[in-house]
Amino acid sequence: MFVFSQTGQCWRCLVMLFAMWRLFSRPFTFTVIILKDPTAALQASVLFCFNPASIFYSSIYSESLYALFSVGGCYYLVSRANNIPVLWLALSGFARSNGVLNAGYFGFQAMHQAYDAFYLKKSAFLALWILISGALRCICIFVPFITFQAYGYYNMCLGRSSDEMRPWCKARIPLLYNYIQSHYWGVGFLRYFKFKQLPNFLLASPILSLAVCSIIYYVKSRPEIVRSLGFQASVEEKSSMAVIFSSQKPQRSNDTQFSEKYSSRNQENHNLKSRKKIRQGKDLAEGRTVHGSLEKLGYTSAFVLPFILQVGFMAATAFFVMHVQVATRFLSASPSLYWFASLIMTSHKKWGYMIWVYCFAYILLGSLLFSNFYPFT
Repeated sequence: MFVFSQTGQCWRCLVMLFAMWRLFSRPFTFTVIILKDPTAALQASVLFCFNPASIFYSSIYSESLYALFSVGGCYYLVSRANNIPVLWLALSGFARSNGVLNAGYFGFQAMHQAYDAFYLKKSAFLALWILISGALRCICIFVPFITFQAYGYYNMCLGRSSDEMRPWCKARIPLLYNYIQSHYWGVGFLRYFKFKQLPNFLLASPILSLAVCSIIYYVKSRPEIVRSLGFQASVEEKSSMAVIFSSQKPQRSNDTQFSEKYSSRNQENHNLKSRKKIRQGKDLAEGRTVHGSLEKLGYTSAFVLPFILQVGFMAATAFFVMHVQVATRFLSASPSLYWFASLIMTSHKKWGYMIWVYCFAYILLGSLLFSNFYPFT
């Protein structure tokens, strides 16, 4: 019995290590494809492993499962998979209700591909087909949320008299979870703006400040991209992310090979040396290659825009509508925050140390508060 018990524990440890490796490898490879910088990708991935909401990732909670499905879905999306990202992002909606926001990636993709098909390729049928496909994919992302609402309505509203029904059952759009949050938790627009909640606003201020700074930095760096919703992106940027911007099936190009080869650790040292050589004594005006110019963009590339829009919406919702202290874990699965933090850590060492201090302080603080049932996030 002792041998079997020890064997079972070993297997459980192996399964946990495998899951941790998959959870780490997905953000790393996904970030390399986006930023085209393995050093920044490694920093962002390590920072994600020690994020300020780590207590929720190491306890029995839905945050780690949501992060796995959402980041995994984005990875498959930029890896030119067809329907796999739909499945992964839909599963993120089963883990947490804010998974519905991941439908925005397919909306952004459909918008640009339909524009490419209609205005550039002059194919109205192809543009219509792209819009229909994008709408169906968005509906798939909403299926978990709709299923939960339908399940609640079926169990608590159907077959009951008008007097027995809860108020949310009689609403034009009956939403169970919204009613619970509003009626019992006091969630609503500006309803948390009370003097006694000031400590909770202070608790959420670091992550909200990081989110706001990341948005401001991106907007100031690429105002034309933000104003045009990415339509004014350069040809090089669009070709490097043809899976998003082009209506044609992306062909294997030099940028594609560049993105994919970084997923192999055997090539990482060679690529780092090549990148350093490109940077030495050269400038874009002196004939830097397309690969080099895209690498220089990094966090400010056009493909980061949908992630900026998502984190902006989530930060505004957390500040104005939700219990603000939830912002720390609510925003913890947003990739753009870690990309921006890695940029700060590279360019401003002192601020980089402050970010690490913030993460480890909140890991300790969260472990003490959350385990003793105090409000943390």
